[in-house]
Amino acid sequence: MSFKIPELNNPSVCMRDPQRVQDILMSMQKSGSNTLQVISDFDMTLTRFAYEGKRCPTCHNILDNSKLISNDCKEKLKELLNTYYPIEIDSSRSIEEKLPLMVEWWTKAHDLLVEQRIRKDLLATVVRESEARLREGFQLFFNHLHEHSIPLLIFSAGIGDILEEVIRQAGVFHSNVKVFSNYMDFDESGVLKAFKGELIHIYNKREGALLNTGHFQELRTRPNVLLLGDSLGDLTMADGVQDMENILKIGFLNDKVEERKQSYLDSYDIVLVKDETLEVPNAVLLYLTDCCLIYSIS
Repeated sequence: MSFKIPELNNPSVCMRDPQRVQDILMSMQKSGSNTLQVISDFDMTLTRFAYEGKRCPTCHNILDNSKLISNDCKEKLKELLNTYYPIEIDSSRSIEEKLPLMVEWWTKAHDLLVEQRIRKDLLATVVRESEARLREGFQLFFNHLHEHSIPLLIFSAGIGDILEEVIRQAGVFHSNVKVFSNYMDFDESGVLKAFKGELIHIYNKREGALLNTGHFQELRTRPNVLLLGDSLGDLTMADGVQDMENILKIGFLNDKVEERKQSYLDSYDIVLVKDETLEVPNAVLLYLTDCCLIYSIS
């Protein structure tokens, strides 16, 4: 099937049902960009998975690899990663089975970070010195959404303070961006003492979405959703949206491609295999906002 959005014919693009994708896109475009909202994961979705053959850091990694963390703490965090990451991406285990283990991982990691007495005023430097990279095409993505007043809701199991700093330093933290993540709680002298509120991890973003239904209420005139994620846990991020009309789910399959490809094709409308860019989401956005006549489907 040949799409009028040329990027959907890219070799990295896989679809279980191309006709369904076509139908959703046409319906969303017909409704207009003022009915659209974008809901996205952050780590390895808006940020790169790898660059020049080397893994890029997540929000947690940025801290873990920094000079704010002792070598002993780094070792313990690495042990946690080596123990729990294989469980997170194990397609033979159910989400129910993984859930308590993910809570265990995040809780232990946060406890270790709190012990480090991290200073708030050093976070910007840590981000600046890190190898964090937003995906190629991020300026177009963030700026286009802002120019068209389309809300961007980011749900992340990472660290909100670090995430915001990455976007801020990239110059794209616009007023239409709203972040739901794990935020640090600092004492009066600016030292980390705890993490705020309920823990957000990879498999409870749905609860995060439902807890924030007040925010979704403000967006009830936007029943069309473009959802971006890189894990099966990201699929529930839009569960707080009321009276949804259309949702187009784009999934980045970054790692363990062969063993996970089928489950991604069964869950996401468009699967991007080892694609380090935002080229496809950008092309979809340009089409949905009528930005280029070449994208119109007759």
